[in-house]
Amino acid sequence: MKRVPRSVGCPTELALELLGGKWMTVILARLKEGPLRYGELRRRIPRLSDKVLTQRLADLQERGLVTREALAGEGARYRLSPQAQALRPLLQQLYDWGAAQAGRLGVTIAAQDEERVEA
Repeated sequence: MKRVPRSVGCPTELALELLGGKWMTVILARLKEGPLRYGELRRRIPRLSDKVLTQRLADLQERGLVTREALAGEGARYRLSPQAQALRPLLQQLYDWGAAQAGRLGVTIAAQDEERVEA
């Protein structure tokens, strides 16, 4: 994981540093819907490779944003940490804004087979 800077110019800079880009935020948005196993996450983010998903989940765990719960005989399940629960409204707003922009720009959102869950 990239080191967290000791000093930033504004809180938004730190927030973006911790969220780490596109895939980290997408993973958090999927986990906002509820706990998911690795395979479930993989199916819900088809453009993300196994290698990157594994790396980003490890980064999110190290940053304290995601927890991994081992299930007896069933693998593990990932969920938002208590600290990351505060991101739920922000993640929902990003979802809503993206959906509005998709409509405005004529962009198809392919992975909408799951029912949308409100924050």
